[in-house]
Amino acid sequence: MSDQQVRLAAFAWLDQQVARHGDVLPWSVLHQGFTYEGVRVPLVSQQGIFKPKVCTLPLSIRTSPGGPYADSFAADGLLQYQYRGTDPNHRENVGLREAMRLSLPLVFLYGHMPGRYHAVWPVFVVGDDPGALTFTVAAHHDRQMTEGAWTAASTQVAERRYATVEVRQRLHQQGFRERVLGAYKDSCAMCRLKHRELLDAAHIIADTDPLGEPVVPNGLALCKLHHAAFDRHIVAVDPDYRIIIRADILEEVDGPMLKHGLQELHGHRIQAPKRADWKPSRDFLAMRMEAFLAGSP
Repeated sequence: MSDQQVRLAAFAWLDQQVARHGDVLPWSVLHQGFTYEGVRVPLVSQQGIFKPKVCTLPLSIRTSPGGPYADSFAADGLLQYQYRGTDPNHRENVGLREAMRLSLPLVFLYGHMPGRYHAVWPVFVVGDDPGALTFTVAAHHDRQMTEGAWTAASTQVAERRYATVEVRQRLHQQGFRERVLGAYKDSCAMCRLKHRELLDAAHIIADTDPLGEPVVPNGLALCKLHHAAFDRHIVAVDPDYRIIIRADILEEVDGPMLKHGLQELHGHRIQAPKRADWKPSRDFLAMRMEAFLAGSP
C-alpha cells in the first residue's frame, strides 16, 4: 500500500467531510476516518503527531485547545509546531523530520474547542530547530495538489507564507464562530433554529472596529436569515436583550416568512447564554442600537 496514495485518499476524504460538516470537524469523524483498500485509516489518535498503521510516516499533526504544547504562529507567518516531548530523536519527531526530507504533505488539525478540529491540508514541514524543540510548518493553498507537485510546493517560500497567513486568518474567524455557537448551544438566539450548518456567529461590533474583538460577549449566534437582517439593520437587540424590528418592516405586508420570521419576534427576548461572562455586552448592544436607530427610515 503506497503511503503517497493513502495521503491523496485522505485529502479527497477530507474534502467530502468539509463539504458535509464545514471546516471544523468532530473528533468522532476524524477518529473513524475512511477505508482504503479494505483498511480503516483514522486521522487522529491521542498522539499529536499521528501515523496510522497503513503509513510509514506521520499523516497528521494536531494542536489541542488548552493542550500541553505551545504551538503558535511566528512573526514570519509560519506555524511553530512543538516536538513530541523533549527528545529530538523520539520516533514521532524523527518521523516528521523524515516527512520534511521527503517533502510529504500532512494534515494539520487545529483544536478550537474540545472535540472539534479545523482541518487544514496540505501542510509541509519546512524547518527543524532541535534547540527550540520545534518544527516549522507551512500551508499550501491547493487542496487538489498531485503527488508530482509536492516537492515544488514545499520549497515555494513566498507562496507558502502567504497561504499560511490565510490559514491563520481562517482559524481566527472560525474560532470566533465555534466559541459563540458553543455558548449558545448551537441555537439561533432569535428563532431557536438548531441546525449548526445554518448558523453564524454575528459580530455586535464589527471586527473592523477596534472594539470588535472576537470574544463571545461581542457575538450572537444567529441563523442565516437573522444574521443578514441584523447586519442590514432590519433587526436589532437592545441592551435588555429584546428583539427590535425596524418600523417599516413591521408595517409591511408580504407573506408568512416576513410575518413569522421577523415581525412576530418584535419585543421578544433573545435566548442568551446562562453564563454571565458569555452574555452579550449591554454596552456593545447599546452602541449597535444607536447605529440601528440612525439608519432606520
